[in-house]
Amino acid sequence: MAIERWTVGSYLAKRLQEAGVKDYFVVPGDYNLVLLDELLGNRDLRMISCCNELNAGYAADGYARATGGPSAAVVTFSVGGLSLLNAVAGAYAEDLPMIAISGGPNTNSEAEWEYLHHTLGEVDYDYQREMFARVTAEAVTIHHPSLAPVAIDRAIDTAMIRRKPVYIEIASNIAGAPTSAPVPRSFARQPNSDPNTLATAVAQVSEFLNAAERPVLVAGSKVRAGQAESQLRRLAANCGYAQASMPNAKSFLSEANDSFMGIYWGPVSTPGCGEIVDAADGLLFVGPVFTDYTTTGHQLGFDPSKAIMVHPTSVQLGDTHFSNVRMDEFLDMLADKVSPNQGAVTAFERVRTELSPPEPSEADTPVTVRQLFARVQKMLDEDSTLLVETGDSWFNGMETNLPEGTRFEIQMQYGSIGWSVGASLGYALGNTERRLISCIGDGSFQLTAQEISTMIRYDAKPIIFLINNGGYTIEVEIHDGPYNTIKNWDYAGLIDVFSAGEGNAWGCKVTTEGELDNAIKTAIDHNGLCLIEVLIDRDDCNVNLLRWGNQVARNNGRPNRCR
Repeated sequence: MAIERWTVGSYLAKRLQEAGVKDYFVVPGDYNLVLLDELLGNRDLRMISCCNELNAGYAADGYARATGGPSAAVVTFSVGGLSLLNAVAGAYAEDLPMIAISGGPNTNSEAEWEYLHHTLGEVDYDYQREMFARVTAEAVTIHHPSLAPVAIDRAIDTAMIRRKPVYIEIASNIAGAPTSAPVPRSFARQPNSDPNTLATAVAQVSEFLNAAERPVLVAGSKVRAGQAESQLRRLAANCGYAQASMPNAKSFLSEANDSFMGIYWGPVSTPGCGEIVDAADGLLFVGPVFTDYTTTGHQLGFDPSKAIMVHPTSVQLGDTHFSNVRMDEFLDMLADKVSPNQGAVTAFERVRTELSPPEPSEADTPVTVRQLFARVQKMLDEDSTLLVETGDSWFNGMETNLPEGTRFEIQMQYGSIGWSVGASLGYALGNTERRLISCIGDGSFQLTAQEISTMIRYDAKPIIFLINNGGYTIEVEIHDGPYNTIKNWDYAGLIDVFSAGEGNAWGCKVTTEGELDNAIKTAIDHNGLCLIEVLIDRDDCNVNLLRWGNQVARNNGRPNRCR
């Protein structure tokens, strides 16, 4: 029987494969080249070469969203790692199990007092791990091959259990060193809830909700971290409560359900939805995060004494906290204990305002944002995902009615402009069964545009609406200045530049409704990436962006109270 030779790098590759990774995102550098060779030895993994490290991190973010599992980005030390850092911080904020992997200096360099390139010019090479420790659930440096298996296994397990990024640094002279064979094991075994606490929490919460006359269910973004979407939907079906999603939880609840009211977002909530939520005498928040963005400058009006907060590992009812209670197990048990109640649904029907998309105008009419998103609405089906970049697309995306099965992706907690281009790459490769529709503003696109070339290289097939309105619209509405105006590009023309005669990408520029309709028809039938540049007036934006921007600006500008 042949004896397999396992190295630190091949061990890592096998563990990534076993954890569910199929594609990993890479930018090479001399500290990670041997590691990349070892990873390439695993034929079940595909290396995706990105244009820069930040984009590779954004791609890993999108990949984790698409697959629901872990993702991986591999970079070189310092100049690569510190570029990746921002994307990893975003994944931490958004509860995504990204595995950030970096090559590192030779293990002898610090002991032999060697000054190294790409570093800070000091003989202290732990600084990158220290920085990543602030934005990951675990950060490890591997300096000995015999310690690699335990460190790698623990880091990957941590990422999957906590749904947060982890950091693994492998010294350049260790990646190819022999180590243990990867003994079969399972990852992400979630610890069960404490049975007594779980039973008590379910009993008390169900009693509270069953006594309410107008209970409401609200989904929050931490449902993703709790891996509890199916349990949330079962509860929603059983209870019949009026239902709403916070903006960064859109698509976690079925919007095709008659009990769904819309988005709960303070003053910019779906008409009627905010009033019904705030007036509820029994509020069940599942996974909420109340930031200045998700509350429109902390402008929510519900009574905290009427609210139950369900977090990934705990539940709060009034002043009582139930710890060591898993969100999915709690929701699953609660679904069988609550009595159906449509009191708040009836109240919402009295104030419901149907938002009808505008009817198409003449073909030569200049395109408006409302007309663009009316077309996007018609493109959505059970096999599509709508991904929206920070900015006006947030607000227009919130007003779309998602058909059953449609997914929605947003980076609202971190809000890093430029995220959407790399995330579109990762999402499109991570789930090829879905057609990804991405709405990206021109200002955001300019930060990360070069990853369009990677999409073409690896045959990713999103439809991208590039909204060209000449600047950072969201910043304009928060606080305007000359810095919010950008240099115009020929965005559609970049398809030819990035293709360079290869691939099957297509792009066009539209200014009228007729041109937009023709472009969408072509895009739907096209088997490849499509970029439709839509020219929009600079002052054309969603009215809710104006309201939201004013409240966020007011919150940012509060006078200093410190003495």
